Amino acid sequence: MSEDLHVSSPWLSPSAAGWRLQHTYAQLPRAFHVAVAPTPVRLPRLVVFNRPLAEGLGLSADALAGGEGAAIFAGNSLPPGASPLAQAYSGHQYGNFTMLGDGRAILLGEQITPGGERFDIQLKGSGQTPFSRRGDGRAALGPMLREYVISEAMHALGVPTTRSLAVAATGEEVWRQEGAAPGAVLTRVAASHIRVGTFEWATTRGDRPALNALVEYTLRRHYPELADADNLPRALLESALERQAALIARWMLVGFVHGVMNTDNMALSGETIDYGPCAFIDAYDPATVFSSIDRHGRYAYGNQPAIAQWNLTRLAEALLPVLHPDEKSAIGIAEEALGRFAERFHHHWLAGMRRKLGLFNEEPEDAALAKALLDWMRTTKADYTNTFAALTTGASLGGVCASDETFSRWQERWLARLERQSESAEESTRLRRSMNPAVIPRNHLVEAALAAAQRGDIEVMERLVAVLSAPFDHDRHPPEFRSPGPNGGEGYKTYCGT
Repeated sequence: MSEDLHVSSPWLSPSAAGWRLQHTYAQLPRAFHVAVAPTPVRLPRLVVFNRPLAEGLGLSADALAGGEGAAIFAGNSLPPGASPLAQAYSGHQYGNFTMLGDGRAILLGEQITPGGERFDIQLKGSGQTPFSRRGDGRAALGPMLREYVISEAMHALGVPTTRSLAVAATGEEVWRQEGAAPGAVLTRVAASHIRVGTFEWATTRGDRPALNALVEYTLRRHYPELADADNLPRALLESALERQAALIARWMLVGFVHGVMNTDNMALSGETIDYGPCAFIDAYDPATVFSSIDRHGRYAYGNQPAIAQWNLTRLAEALLPVLHPDEKSAIGIAEEALGRFAERFHHHWLAGMRRKLGLFNEEPEDAALAKALLDWMRTTKADYTNTFAALTTGASLGGVCASDETFSRWQERWLARLERQSESAEESTRLRRSMNPAVIPRNHLVEAALAAAQRGDIEVMERLVAVLSAPFDHDRHPPEFRSPGPNGGEGYKTYCGT
């Protein structure tokens, strides 16, 4: 396998605004991409700009916070060195296979940071591409602001995620089921946009050289430590499985529901990607579904680990032609790897749950202890985030626990378990405070912020984002940011925005 993609001398001749774009993805076979430029908009205007992220990318926040940035982030002009393209991929959407591709997204290039890291810079909602399939290629302001808020909240929670650099209004309307809405373009930053569906695309086309090229490129970009593996496709499958197991465990631990876990929304980098009908649970219930189109609960909160394994099975199927020359042997390799997913997920989830309960060591009954708490929360419809926050700070659980014998018995077990570890009570509390957020993007607060922003008042959203940037600060945030929505979020619906 050729050299990795790390840039040893990254800071050579950036543009005045700090752009230093490369285009290694464009070196893949042409089957994976097509050159296409963003479609200019009528009146570009920055709605929100992520200055800390810009500076982390090596960009000049001051240079991009005005008209120059608005023009770039709306697609009216290209940053120096950009070579825009749309990526090709397939996807199993709600279990049904579809040939897809970037229908409203355009990759400008890969920004090289001062530290030599590589990040995709992608415009979402920037106009039609050859993959638009009768779509308008545009995006509405509300869903783009939702992605901005939730992705930045996920980053603050420590969950691997794509991030949002900017949202620019277009001065144009888009039409959706709900009627006309103001248009916008999101600038998304990602370790890459290589998806399970990218591999499905290559295999469906029967293009084995392209599939091999994609395997090698993905390993160079995300798993360079595997460069000397005997079987590169196998190493990629096993490593992707491990990252996804860890990622989904993090989702479950913070109560996140992705809402649209299609294979084109599973990134090989191990990041959370595509914040469409996503939301966070209030009252704990594994059957929680928010997406308006997920009528059968395929992507319910509690189904996410199983769906991740289902998606990884599609990745394994796509890799079969290159896993081993003998098909039976290839299937055996794939089945062996996939058979470890449930165990790896449980390992990551239980390790996180131990930290949420302030446990440093391991005991055989820890899983049962955690499950008993979750069973109680489900029966009583307790708020997921606030229950763990109360266990962290010693705050009241709403008065329900004083007379609740089930909880009292559980609490006795938990306190006895804490006594059986050598770490002090203060150390246990610090551990819980580092794992249990005081605030999450409460659905009613997100909706209120998006509604205000669409009326022209961006301050409500900015305040919410500021609070969400410090989710583990249990001593500062006002009570209104901690309160569950009406009826514990029951009946709340989200929409995809396409």
